[in-house]
Amino acid sequence: MFCFCYGSNMSQRRLQARVPSARFVTVAQLHAHRLRFHKAAMDGSAKCDAAETEDPQDRVIGVVYEIADNEKPDLDRHEALGRGYDEKHVELVTGEGYLRAWMYFATRINTSLKPFHWYKDHVLIGARENGLPADYIAQIEAVESINDPRYKRHERELAIYGQHRITH
Repeated sequence: MFCFCYGSNMSQRRLQARVPSARFVTVAQLHAHRLRFHKAAMDGSAKCDAAETEDPQDRVIGVVYEIADNEKPDLDRHEALGRGYDEKHVELVTGEGYLRAWMYFATRINTSLKPFHWYKDHVLIGARENGLPADYIAQIEAVESINDPRYKRHERELAIYGQHRITH
């Protein structure tokens, strides 16, 4: 099945740590949506959302991965499906035309929260490794992030890259 990833799951290492079958398919755009860091996470921080807008010029750029059907429940648990995220099918624009995939979207929103540094690092690593446009990456870089009060979690999250501090 095809999954459209636009936040931390754009990072292949992060996604494959959750669902080993994940294989890159293509970079894609979701129109009439805008990337927001406003999903209220259980850890008290903000995570990404592809927020639906009325403007067809708005777009979220992300990565389509194919994952095994039997691993979707594992990803659902990691993404807190039903506890902050829901899912929907979307039509994406790719370099070769259109593609249908499913994606998660935020149902618990708090615009006062900020992402932890490590989470923003996952998003930036995924954006860079998949060659997203420089102006789009700059928009992500401009998002204010904060220290995770649980520093060990910061280290654990970024250990998959062999480093503890990446972009800030």
